[in-house]
Amino acid sequence: MGSRRGRVVDGIVAIDKPRGMSSNDAVQKAKRLFGARKVGHTGSLDPLATGVLPLCFGEATKFSRYLLASDKKYRARIKLGVATDSGDADGKIVSKRSTGGIGRPDIEKALNCFRGEIMQAPPMFSAVKHKGQPLYKLARQGIEIEREARAVTIYSNELVSFEGDEFEVDTHCSKGTYVRAIAEEMGEMLGCGAHVTALRRSRAGPYGESDLVTFDELEKSREQGSLDPYLQPVWTAVREWPEVSLNEDVAYYLRHGQPVIVPHSPTSGWVRLSESSGTGCRFLGVGEVLDDGRIAPRRLLTRAGVAGRH
Repeated sequence: MGSRRGRVVDGIVAIDKPRGMSSNDAVQKAKRLFGARKVGHTGSLDPLATGVLPLCFGEATKFSRYLLASDKKYRARIKLGVATDSGDADGKIVSKRSTGGIGRPDIEKALNCFRGEIMQAPPMFSAVKHKGQPLYKLARQGIEIEREARAVTIYSNELVSFEGDEFEVDTHCSKGTYVRAIAEEMGEMLGCGAHVTALRRSRAGPYGESDLVTFDELEKSREQGSLDPYLQPVWTAVREWPEVSLNEDVAYYLRHGQPVIVPHSPTSGWVRLSESSGTGCRFLGVGEVLDDGRIAPRRLLTRAGVAGRH
């Protein structure tokens, strides 16, 4: 169990992913910088995209699924008149058409079709898998697979600016939404084609711009001593969930897998569980309220004391 495996690190770092880096490259870089044994990301961010990429270390990887399922916010810059095979500036140009006569009202009208619940097929250039193969690998071989459209929700999709043949939009959407696909479809609606030239994720679940740290900052801090102050506690992955505080006796039963009764707790849904004691409040994990009102443990920490007090 030598040092080659890395040290035990628990927590979450919201990386400001630079343009041109894949999400997996970001994971590997963070793993090297922290010397960490276990790191994972919470859903891919395109190489072209920048912004919020939460990385989960150690025990936090148990809660990455909840970040993967969370809402996201993006700002996209979209160019009209040019379509690419990937829907963004990293792809090959497949068509060029005139943008003459397209004005702001046309953009607004097209945007209106991408609000609320919509059906969207994942692009070929995506990490979605077909028989174990990521679609983007098939796309690079010139293979196109029929993809099933799925429901996604666009909570808001607002035009920020429009100048010449480019416009910017702010999008707040559910998991699994592809802004590139929206740009492509809008381009076809407008009869000129379109692709994303810049994309920044400003929010992923509970993490926003104010939580971000760059790799440059991490490298400087490593040279100066410690990176661990950049780790956010594991519980921040679900900090927007209602908290249910248990006393030590009730927490004992919950840790042993038993659903428990907690007065004045939510009557449905998922909750963040913590244990109150004389020394403060400690995160235990997450639970779900059962039909009979008891709270069942769903995902608990195994290493005591890693969660950070709150």
